[in-house]
Amino acid sequence: MPHSSHSSSIRRSCGWGMVLLTLSSASVGSAWCQQNGSAQTTDSPAKAPSLSTAEEWPLFRGDAALTGVARGDLPAQLTPRWTFETKGGVESTASIVDGVVYTATDEGFVYALNLADGGVRWTFEGPNPIKSSPSVDDHRVYLGDEGGVFHALDRATGKVLWTFDAEGGITSSANFYRDLVIFGSYDQFLYALSKEDGTLRWKMETASYVNATPAVVGTNVLVAGCDGVFRQVGAADGIESSTIDLGSIVAGSAAVLGGHAFVGTMENQVVSLDLHSLEVDWSYHSAEGDFPFYSSPAATSDLVVIGGRDKRVHALDTKTGVRRWTFGTPARIDASPVILGDRVFVASTSGQLYALRLSDGVASWEFDTGGDLTASPAIAEGHLVIGTLDGLVLAFGATGSP
Repeated sequence: MPHSSHSSSIRRSCGWGMVLLTLSSASVGSAWCQQNGSAQTTDSPAKAPSLSTAEEWPLFRGDAALTGVARGDLPAQLTPRWTFETKGGVESTASIVDGVVYTATDEGFVYALNLADGGVRWTFEGPNPIKSSPSVDDHRVYLGDEGGVFHALDRATGKVLWTFDAEGGITSSANFYRDLVIFGSYDQFLYALSKEDGTLRWKMETASYVNATPAVVGTNVLVAGCDGVFRQVGAADGIESSTIDLGSIVAGSAAVLGGHAFVGTMENQVVSLDLHSLEVDWSYHSAEGDFPFYSSPAATSDLVVIGGRDKRVHALDTKTGVRRWTFGTPARIDASPVILGDRVFVASTSGQLYALRLSDGVASWEFDTGGDLTASPAIAEGHLVIGTLDGLVLAFGATGSP
């Protein structure tokens, strides 16, 4: 049941080495992942997307390029508008489209909730835990589960329209290209299915688990995996056009902007990849120690912001990789930050949710959710929505009752 709340606290869990460049689709890296667990191909690099101005958050990181940048506005001081208690913990990021929040739990439930008041529109109970974030188009909600089942649900009713069985668990969230839905799996494959009926259009094998969500920019799919290889793949046919061996496991997703891809590694590195030259433009190593970056970065033309397991938020110059500022939290940061205007919103596993000034990292707002946070914030339509591992979905917005 949804609950209204206005209290300030609410109570309720893939070695960096020499960078090697390869242009051959047959040349891939090999590494172990630290997790339990036909159109023509263009030779030109992926181009920066023209971002929609719509205030929606239809998939993990908000847009197809996975920039982690939200549009619209939020008040300076956010107020809890409502909470909703789920069956199971929430590890994945919510989607927000047309006044509806879509969220999933580690007990296999998917909920469609009214953004205004948290009321339930529909509930789906699946067979396996879900860590994948829902991806939403005009008609369907797509997501995979830990049993390797990929689901397409009717957006209006939650009815199962079709399913597809992969050979490994699906933590990767889905992205879209034309009539295709694209995602990775722990069976080491990248898949493209028909949105309409789930027919397999293509699949491409990698050398290890694909934990990350693939970015889609232009006619290319861009993704790094637990084999430490960043790939550009034709979205229409699944043909690999280029690879960059990062020499390190990658669990998070890459943000793509301005002809560059930005991604963190599990060996204490954040790298900028030039998609024209297929070279590492810069790499950043945290001076605070050797800690993994599991978080996915948010990127603007000025800053790349990412959370680390060193308990810090790192803001880096987009062009040079020079650190602009850091912000310390009580616990590691696996959630991915979201940039909105002159603020960045960050969640720590301690349960703290922060708004930081983008210019200098000073906190302008803080909220204690009382539960561990590994899910990332979703921001759209004047609200911020996030779920906790204790099974609570919280919505924040302007002061006032829903």
